[in-house]
Amino acid sequence: MMSVGLHKVWSQVSSDCSTAIPICSNTPINGGTNGIGMDDFNGFSSTGCITQASGTVETNSAWYRFRTGASGELGFNIGFDASEDWDFALYRSNDCNNLGEPVRCNFFNNEGNEIYMGVGEDPTGDTDTVLYEEWLQVSPGEDYYLLVNNFSNTNTGFSIQFTGAIFSTNPHDALDCSIISNLLGPPISVCENENVVLDATTMNASSYDWFMDTGSGFLPIAGEHDPTLTVTVSALYRVSVFTTDGSLILSDVQVFFTTPPVAFLISDVVFCSDTTVYDLSQKDSEVLGGQNINAYIVSYHGSMSDAVDGINALPQSFSVTSGSQTVYTRVFSVVNPNCFDASQTFQITAVEAPSVDFPLEVFLCEGIDMATIGDVTPNANYSYVWNSGEATPTIGISQAGTYVVRITNHVGGFSCETTVNVTVVISRTPVIMDVIVEDLQNNNSITVIPQIDGDFEYRLDDGEYQSSAMFNDIVPGAHTVTVNDLNGCGSDTETITVVGFPKFFTPNGDGVNDEWQIDGITQLEAPVVLIYDRYGKFLKQLDQNSPGWDGTFNGRDLPSSDYWFKLSYIDSQGQHISAKFIDNHFSLRR
Repeated sequence: MMSVGLHKVWSQVSSDCSTAIPICSNTPINGGTNGIGMDDFNGFSSTGCITQASGTVETNSAWYRFRTGASGELGFNIGFDASEDWDFALYRSNDCNNLGEPVRCNFFNNEGNEIYMGVGEDPTGDTDTVLYEEWLQVSPGEDYYLLVNNFSNTNTGFSIQFTGAIFSTNPHDALDCSIISNLLGPPISVCENENVVLDATTMNASSYDWFMDTGSGFLPIAGEHDPTLTVTVSALYRVSVFTTDGSLILSDVQVFFTTPPVAFLISDVVFCSDTTVYDLSQKDSEVLGGQNINAYIVSYHGSMSDAVDGINALPQSFSVTSGSQTVYTRVFSVVNPNCFDASQTFQITAVEAPSVDFPLEVFLCEGIDMATIGDVTPNANYSYVWNSGEATPTIGISQAGTYVVRITNHVGGFSCETTVNVTVVISRTPVIMDVIVEDLQNNNSITVIPQIDGDFEYRLDDGEYQSSAMFNDIVPGAHTVTVNDLNGCGSDTETITVVGFPKFFTPNGDGVNDEWQIDGITQLEAPVVLIYDRYGKFLKQLDQNSPGWDGTFNGRDLPSSDYWFKLSYIDSQGQHISAKFIDNHFSLRR
């Protein structure tokens, strides 16, 4: 488990929407949220995907607001400690009393011990995360409120980094800084090797006094009485400006310095590509060179420009092709990804190894005297040597055990070798590969798809076994399906969710099919249905008490189009899970 090791720094944090901190750039790490202030949701039990926990929707909250200054793709990364659970909701609004439903929202718990959530793409290259929502497509002058909510027993703070193509097209005005009236400007997050000069220059000023707070209150900085102050220490700074007419101006700003990483030299990789995937994380320790693995993250990219911009990170399980490829590395700070080093590259050279397309795990059930293992369609360039001494592509076996075969590819005077183990066991437990759920409301059916063909029988819940893999007239709710091998090779059970929903609805006011709702969610515990448009915009939340969706958003009729939904509920172990095997697509027709 990775911990980001956040530093506690006194910062500008507001637990109320009405005093949300205006930002137009990346925010420094704050010292953690503490309470909710006043209830910004007036006792409501939910807002978007975030539901009431104990008395209020908010648990430990921080509010920020920002305004777009250009058009384009916008996202953000919220970094936090891997042991903590954070949620967020983003509202497009300029009025705390009229927030509406969030346009992006994430409430999933942090079972994977991840260190980022947000909108867009995880900067580590993790494509399997459930903590990210779709990019925003924004236009100039849009106001947003961002609620960051802590749902953990521990609370060490977080960071916010804005991302997206909008910062490539409009690097200086992607976000509108005019919303910040603070004399010293927005919070500042920089690397230790950068210069930070605070400028409080004011017309008709008669004197300037500077103060610094590192956690024990504001203390005067001796000898600092100029309009500007060069700072080198992370702290909350204050300037006191007296004017010639006797007025006093006070302004605070947080400055956070991050130690920049150094990318170390990386050795090239030459190997026989006996697999089409190379684990890039094997290079992490080389590029970090002993630096704190909890303070820095390594990402890998296909070009220098992508590495510098921190975009299009390659997946850790990198698909390798024959020949040489250059991989560009980026080492960046967890608390400030803008502190990075993208100076190092390395080559991956893959020589084609023998491909193995025969089973490496063979099951010999009772009643079968002999089975054949190995390559039944051998390549003419390959040679085969088994640990039994046989030099044929296949061999016959009658006993359980591990059989080792060395396969060599002979091409152009170069031999690339692959050694594989073929494991033979007496019995095999059937594995359910998929369950096709046909949700037809009045006639629900399911079909169980096993991983391999066999002499199987099938059971729904605690009913009788049957030879057919299909079950009809299934009542809505959670069920279990079991596949049992008739030859004594074991069984497998999978939990499924069966609900019915119309594939289309026609909200035209004729009293027929005017609302869309899922039939059967009342059979689930605490079900939540989230409806989105084709661009990922959150439109509506339903539960077991909701009458259904009438095809509107904020009082406006939505157009005929395709829409999507997510269904989640609490399972028998008390975990909030997403329903599996559901085709979450339907149409609105007018």
